[in-house]
Amino acid sequence: MNQTPHMRTFVSCTVLVVTLGVVATACGEPDRHPLSAAPYDAAGQVGFNAAAGGSKVDPDKPLEVTSKGDDGRLTDVTVIDDAGHYLAGELAADGARWRSTAPLSAGAKYTVRVSTEDDDGAPGQRTLLFETAPAKRFLTAEFGPEAGTYGVGQPITAKLSLAVTDGKGRAVVERALKVTSKPATEGAWHWVDDKTLHYRPKEYWPTGAIVNATSNLHGVKVAGKLYGGRSKPLKITIGDRIEAVTDAASHSMTVMRNGEVIKTMPVTTGKPGFDTRNGIKVVLGKEYFVRMRSTSIGIAAGSSESYDLPVYYATRVTWSGEYVHAAPWSVGSQGSANVSHGCTGMSMANAKWFYDTVRPGDIVKVINSYGDMMDTFGNGFGEWNLSWDKWRKGSALVPGSEASNGNVTAASARLRPAV
Repeated sequence: MNQTPHMRTFVSCTVLVVTLGVVATACGEPDRHPLSAAPYDAAGQVGFNAAAGGSKVDPDKPLEVTSKGDDGRLTDVTVIDDAGHYLAGELAADGARWRSTAPLSAGAKYTVRVSTEDDDGAPGQRTLLFETAPAKRFLTAEFGPEAGTYGVGQPITAKLSLAVTDGKGRAVVERALKVTSKPATEGAWHWVDDKTLHYRPKEYWPTGAIVNATSNLHGVKVAGKLYGGRSKPLKITIGDRIEAVTDAASHSMTVMRNGEVIKTMPVTTGKPGFDTRNGIKVVLGKEYFVRMRSTSIGIAAGSSESYDLPVYYATRVTWSGEYVHAAPWSVGSQGSANVSHGCTGMSMANAKWFYDTVRPGDIVKVINSYGDMMDTFGNGFGEWNLSWDKWRKGSALVPGSEASNGNVTAASARLRPAV
C-alpha cells in the first residue's frame, strides 16, 4: 500500500514523456500544415475597383475588394488612411467580396491589406496603395474665442465656412468638432444657425479647467460633394468663478468669487421703458473709454431721452450696448432708484474695481427687473438661460430636434438703449 503513491507518480511521469515526444515528432515532420506556411502573393486572386498608382479615386464611390476565380476566398480586409482612420466595411459570408460601408475621405492616401486562403487553406496576402481625389469644396470651422483665460460661462463657438442645412450633414459636423476639458465635464453643441454652433457644458466650466476644441473634418464627407477641410484648433484656460448678481429691485450688485461674496455695491439699472434685461449674461469684453450717444441706438438727438456722454470702465455684456460702467452723474440714485437707459451704472471707484476684477466669460446676472429675458443668441451669450434639456435639443445628434431636421433659425438681436 505504501508503494501506490510512488507507482502513480512514476506512471504519470511516463505519460508526460510520451506526450512531449509526440509533440517533438510532429514539429519535425516535413509535411507542415498549410496555415504554417509563409503567405503567398495573392495578386492574381484579388481584384479591386481602385487602381493603384493611376488616376485618383472618386471618394464618392465605395471601395470594393473581390476574390477572383473559384480557387480561394477573402478572409480579412483592412483599409486605413494616412491619418490613421480605419474605413468600415462588410465582408460577405462566402468571402467573395468586401465592400466599404462608410464614405472615403477626399484627398487622402489609403493602404488596403487583404488576407486570403486558397482551397487547401494556404494563406495569401495582397497590399494596395491608392489616393482619392481632393474635394472641390471644403468646409472648415473657425473656433472662438481667441486663445487665453476666460470665465466659467464662456461658450466655445464654431463658425463654419459654408452653410450646412441637412440634418445628416449637421450630425457629421458635430461628431467631427470635438471639445474636451480637463477635468472632464459633460457638454454639447447647439446649432445657432446654418453656419454657427455654440458649445457649453451642462454646468459652468470648472475653475482651472483646460479646454481644447479640435476638428476632425478634414477629408470627411459632409453632404453631397461637400467635404471637410483643415481647421485650426483652440485652447483656452478657465479662471476663477466670478459671478455678479444685480438685483434691480434692491438697486445693488453682489459679486462672488468661487462662491464667496467679495463685494456688494449700490447700482442703478434701467428706468421704466428702458428696463435692463433679466437673466444670465456673459462678459463680452472691457473698454476703458466709450463715447455713448443715443443716436447710435435710435434715440433722436435733442429729444428728452437723448444723451452724449464720455463713459469710463465699461464692461460689455450685450452687443447692442448694455454695459456695467461708471455713471458719476447718477451717484445720487445708485442704491435707491433705477434711472439708466438699460445699463448698470455705479460710482467711478466701484466701476474701476469691477472692471479690474472681471474678465470675458464671467457671469453677470440680473434679477427682479421689469425688462425682458436676455436673448439666447444674437445679442451676446445668453445660452445659460436655457435648461440643459432645451440646450441639447439644438444638437443634430438628438433625434427629433430642430437641428437634426435642419430647421434652425438664428435669433436676431434687438437694439436697446444704453447708459
